[in-house]
Amino acid sequence: MTKTVFIDGAAGTTGLEIAERLAGRAEFSLLILDDARRKDIGARREALNDADFVILCLPDDAARESVAMIANDRTRVIDASTAHRVAPGWVYGFPEVSGHAAVASAARVSNPGCYSTGFIALIAPLVEAGLLPADWPYICHAVSGYSGGGKALIERFEKDRDIAWRGYALALGHKHVPEMQARCGLSVAPLFSPAVIPAHRGMIVEVPLPLAAMANAATSDALRAALSEYYAASPVVSMGEAPVDGEMLLRASDNGSDRIDLFVFGNADGSQARLVARLDNLGKGASGACVQNLNIMAGLPETAGLRL
Repeated sequence: MTKTVFIDGAAGTTGLEIAERLAGRAEFSLLILDDARRKDIGARREALNDADFVILCLPDDAARESVAMIANDRTRVIDASTAHRVAPGWVYGFPEVSGHAAVASAARVSNPGCYSTGFIALIAPLVEAGLLPADWPYICHAVSGYSGGGKALIERFEKDRDIAWRGYALALGHKHVPEMQARCGLSVAPLFSPAVIPAHRGMIVEVPLPLAAMANAATSDALRAALSEYYAASPVVSMGEAPVDGEMLLRASDNGSDRIDLFVFGNADGSQARLVARLDNLGKGASGACVQNLNIMAGLPETAGLRL
């Protein structure tokens, strides 16, 4: 039976890529508002209540407004904003970590942040297994393509070709930090250092580990083995092969992907390690994750329509 889907905020980058992944799929029918109606409150309210599934690709306040307009207990929601990622009553939409069953039965799912996806994929299973401490002050460095910043940042990067690196959140209040801490069960908020580079899409998330200074931390080999086992059944998350030349590249020409690859690097004496996640900020970091969650909620194969 065909399910109806309304993408509220369909004109944005995330919404457009979700629609691309759903195009031509007989399992879903998109409810589409034209340009004149998509900003009309009445038209949006009608679509929000008519749809079987609603995907919110909106700023936080607008996402909360949309949820408040749903006046039935039938419409199920996936929110790609930050608004509900640590909110009570919402299931965190990272099925590999939160559990497929929890996502499948949820009425309200919060899609993870792009940076958060890399950090949580690396840290959550290892803390849960007791291989890394929950009370360590973790540091996370990350770089992303500029498409994750929305239309304004896309325009800025494509207009000013002289930008080589854009560091931000220097006041240390990035909106992804609460979900990174909560979903990994950390007692100390991680110190998060994000930056944007002159590539349209793509992302590297890194967590350096001074293992020798960390009480009861496992070896890099044990960390790698644990992550490999944890994600062994996942068609989306996998362990990448260590590069033989000791370097990793993020190319501006890379095509989009909905997968995420994890890496564990350790030095010879075992005193240090680097955990690295490579993903597409518009794929598993946004639109691909939304479609994966939608598939699971609709009882379909989770990889249907994904770019793997």
